[in-house]
Amino acid sequence: MQTKFKRHQKVKLIIDPDPEYVEYHNPEEELENPPKITKGMVGKINIILPNGRYHVEILDKKGNTIAYVPLDEESLEAID
Repeated sequence: MQTKFKRHQKVKLIIDPDPEYVEYHNPEEELENPPKITKGMVGKINIILPNGRYHVEILDKKGNTIAYVPLDEESLEAID
């Protein structure tokens, strides 16, 4: 399978992901006010899924993991 991004590569979201598919890293800590995952946020490729989508680890400004989101190649932009 030919993919545009490699594992652990830093990426930026260019669309708002569907909130239904956002999986928060520590849901028990974030029950009251989980951060909204929006376009422009930065993450890194966690896994390349069998269907060709990417499982993206969303990072906060300190580099801590806040959530995971499955996204298509067209929804991401490489950062370097």
